[in-house]
Amino acid sequence: QVQLVESGGGLVQPGGSLRLSCAASGFTFRYYAMSWYRQAPGKEREWVASVTKDGGVSKYADSVKGRFTISRHNARNTLYLQMRDLKPEDTAVYFCKPQEIDSWGRGTQVTVSS
Repeated sequence: QVQLVESGGGLVQPGGSLRLSCAASGFTFRYYAMSWYRQAPGKEREWVASVTKDGGVSKYADSVKGRFTISRHNARNTLYLQMRDLKPEDTAVYFCKPQEIDSWGRGTQVTVSS
């Protein structure tokens, strides 16, 4: 079955950086575009970024554009999210998801606080 295991979250000060990873299995990773989503306390889950199957094209939510970079390594079945200049409003649980597959992992918590 589809498994998505997010990791790399943690507590970071404003202005800091983190790199999230998503290890995917149970489907042919290179056949699917992938996305990152996040859910802050008391808010709905929101889309953060997406990348095409080959990693050639990426898109970002306006709130993270210029600060976050999505990438993938198809040979390793892994998706990444490099986050820089983190802000308190980036605090959330972050999830990865393949497009067209309705499956979610447990997410990884990112907390931005001084």
